[in-house]
Amino acid sequence: VQFVESGGGLVQPGGSLRLSCVASGFTFRNWHMTWYRQAPGKEREMVASISSGGGSTNYADSVKGRFTISRDNNKKTVYLQMNSLKPEDTAVYYCKAPAPLTVWGQGTQVTVSS
Repeated sequence: VQFVESGGGLVQPGGSLRLSCVASGFTFRNWHMTWYRQAPGKEREMVASISSGGGSTNYADSVKGRFTISRDNNKKTVYLQMNSLKPEDTAVYYCKAPAPLTVWGQGTQVTVSS
């Protein structure tokens, strides 16, 4: 099992980024997927999740209305579109499938700063 996250970078407040996570090593289309983030000195937190077929999504209150999670099962990829970014969105972002899949990717750094 492997997750490779990409798309992070430095962006000004109010800007946008689109993160991608390519999965391999398991039947991606059968699994619920979640984006997490971890800011320096803070616990890792759930950002957004999506059902296996993409028809159901869930968001942390802090990102509702600004972030959109989606997936392409043919490409084994889950996306996170992030708009109206704020400095408090600065973190390393990870994607993951639920237990018993325990693997984490390397994450992608998102920095929101002027």
